[in-house]
Amino acid sequence: MTKIKICGLSRPEDIQAVNQAGADYAGFVFAPSKRQVSFHQAEALIAGLHPRITPVGVFVNASPDQVAVAVQQTGIRAVQLHGDETPEQMARIRSLCPQVHLWRAVRVQTREDLIQADQLGADALVLDSYHPTQYGGTGITGNWELIAGMLLSTPFFLAGGLNADNLEQAIHMVRPMGVDLSGGVETGGSKDQEKILQAVALAHRL
Repeated sequence: MTKIKICGLSRPEDIQAVNQAGADYAGFVFAPSKRQVSFHQAEALIAGLHPRITPVGVFVNASPDQVAVAVQQTGIRAVQLHGDETPEQMARIRSLCPQVHLWRAVRVQTREDLIQADQLGADALVLDSYHPTQYGGTGITGNWELIAGMLLSTPFFLAGGLNADNLEQAIHMVRPMGVDLSGGVETGGSKDQEKILQAVALAHRL
């Protein structure tokens, strides 16, 4: 069974959808984005999340202290760093938030990107598509062949342009621990319950 994270949740109906679908992880974006939520909003949404679903906070170049405040206030249980955070900042977050899992997103362009990321000591990697100016949420499909050709010691999620139409192909080719979907389960810029149900069921069958 492949685990699945539905990211960019911002409404109570999004929480209802992932609860019903039985997703493994729910992502809340704290960085500037059309899917951004405040700590207060995330706290209220996470309160309605089924206990079996792990809430994940997505940060882009936030200070370790800001991350620690978010962890304390919202109840997120995993921190996903999606910017240019340094190993020193990662270590500081670990010391401030020893109870949470620390994930590191990588915009994969070369083999060296993967080799360096594998040495960061993250609990998991999120391997996303490369874009020169955007940190994520581009909807661009990643370089699956490059990722599939690497033997990584760190568990990883595959992200970038995934939807029900290409999810099975991606999982068979890359064999990730999990997949991370956002725009691929939306219609008109909002999360679509039927698409979430379909994607979660598909991932869990593979």
